[in-house]
Amino acid sequence: MSKQYDHADAAPRSSASSSDTGSIEGDKNDRRKSLGDLDYDEFVGSDRRPGPSTQDAVPVDDVSHSGRDRRARDLLLNTNLHSVAASPQIDETEQIEAVNEKPISWRALPRKDQLLVLTLSRLSEPLTQTSLGSYIFYQLRSFDPTLPDSTISYQVGIVHASFPAAQFLTAIAWGRFADSEHGGRKRVIWIGLLGTMFSMIGFGFSHSFPMAVLFRCLGGVLNGNIGVMRTMVSEIIKEKKYQSRAFLILPMTFNVGVIIGPILGGLLADPVGSYPSVFGPDSLLGGKTGFQWLKTYPYALPNLMSAIFLLFSVIGVLLFLEETSELCKHKPDTGLRIGRWIRRHIFRHQISDGYSAIPTYDFADVELQTTPISATSPGFPSTPLADRPKPRAKLPFRRIWTSNLIFTLISHGLLAMHVGTFNSLWFIFLSTPRYDPSSPNPPPPYHPNPPFHFTGGLALPPPRIGLALAILGVIGITLQLFLYPTLSHKMGAAKCFRSFILLFPLTYALTPFLSTIPSWSEAPKGASGPAVWAAITGVLSIQVAARTFALPCSAILINNASPHPSVLGTVHGIAQSVSSLTRTFGPIMFGYIFGRGLDIGMVGLAWWILGCVAIAGAIAGRFLYEGDGHAILLEGEER
Repeated sequence: MSKQYDHADAAPRSSASSSDTGSIEGDKNDRRKSLGDLDYDEFVGSDRRPGPSTQDAVPVDDVSHSGRDRRARDLLLNTNLHSVAASPQIDETEQIEAVNEKPISWRALPRKDQLLVLTLSRLSEPLTQTSLGSYIFYQLRSFDPTLPDSTISYQVGIVHASFPAAQFLTAIAWGRFADSEHGGRKRVIWIGLLGTMFSMIGFGFSHSFPMAVLFRCLGGVLNGNIGVMRTMVSEIIKEKKYQSRAFLILPMTFNVGVIIGPILGGLLADPVGSYPSVFGPDSLLGGKTGFQWLKTYPYALPNLMSAIFLLFSVIGVLLFLEETSELCKHKPDTGLRIGRWIRRHIFRHQISDGYSAIPTYDFADVELQTTPISATSPGFPSTPLADRPKPRAKLPFRRIWTSNLIFTLISHGLLAMHVGTFNSLWFIFLSTPRYDPSSPNPPPPYHPNPPFHFTGGLALPPPRIGLALAILGVIGITLQLFLYPTLSHKMGAAKCFRSFILLFPLTYALTPFLSTIPSWSEAPKGASGPAVWAAITGVLSIQVAARTFALPCSAILINNASPHPSVLGTVHGIAQSVSSLTRTFGPIMFGYIFGRGLDIGMVGLAWWILGCVAIAGAIAGRFLYEGDGHAILLEGEER
């Protein structure tokens, strides 16, 4: 909602007499009473600022002779959009002043209860997806131990690509379903979590490469969550000044999952082989014969653990997440009613009754930030269906393709391609055997000749791969908590995005040289020693710094490139579909190139070509700009 209604309070006329001033102060007290439970300082005092022109200010004479109807009209005088069908917009004055204000603190974010539910839902997915990386190379090798490392690398790329490939086919459909009156945001999210849960169970019990790919595809087909979650964040947090914090939550949650997921995956993979005294024959838990099913399916346990996390996320969404779609938020929600009963009677939470409507005034055009976002949330006034505002008109699909949206999607797709490919190649590179002169691959007459002709990975076992991936998450969440909010606030989303994507090519150029760092252990054992881990941390610091700033800014740019609020879910669905498409080709193509590089003795081949893709993405980023989320006005809408 625009906050231009407080001009009379923020910039009273300098020529006003003391009696006028007294009238104004007395009228403020009257207003405070008329707003009921709403704290007056929250309504006009917390963000006081002069209006863009003196014509917008409420005249002193009008204030001094105030009445209930006049006060209601004054409060509604300066809303940006005069149509009930349109959503409030942020004007240019607020955009400029948002930059000049101090960064918003985490405690200042509204609707933290809903953001918490979304955070936990988002956490379950990277937790499960990243846990695969610590053991997927070894799981695929267990299907057929006779395959060469180059073939296994290619298969890893296919497995990683199968999930986004399936998402590409369905992401737009999920976005459209989330925007429709028969679907809604909440329904899409819990279906996606449930589908991912079943796919993880199937993947853990797979016994062949095609079966593993099939279950990964199943998870992708049923999951369109990230785009819908971004849509919900933008609908919960509507003011621009909160966006740098709010849109940071989802990528920050990803980094938390990156910390925990790989560690759990590495520790739980092949438990009989890793912990024979606990799970093997004559063991503490295994008994005389041990856990036979863990011998048959050595990588099922981490997937079952992931399924448990996903199940809890599904329950949390059903019971506590409120719908934000204009077309669905007024529908009854049995799960939310059960969740409120649980909070009141089991957890003894005092659920606020919220702010009820003021019957005397017409506040249809005003949407208070702290008003519950769902008709089924506590305290929502029981308005008859006939009296509810009609849903806003929806922008036709053919009209959403503005030039800014197209450039933003191109840049976003290239970013998703090389970031997703890095995650896949990083798993492969850490698992690939080191170059061993006593058993060289490729065979003689090949001889390593840096800086370009050298080969081999780091040969890290699953627990150490989990540790290497956890380093990535620790660095990322540290930067997101202490550095990103301040810099992004000062620089703005577009400038921040353009600046930090320049770090990606540097990361990809340096990564293959990790295999040349002196190690305490000789090949074929896994690389070890302080020099190796210092180099890993250094390379990851550059990559994570770039990702920490680029990904949240990319989400903000996509959100604000939406030409109309009615297609916001569709736009995020398109963005997810584009990123899914590029993340499909990236791992497959570069997994193949990485395998070819191993065959010819040039492990950096895939990395350096990936750096060229990152350069192309940096060039594309020069052509986008940050929009306002409402570039097109439909009939009956005004700014």
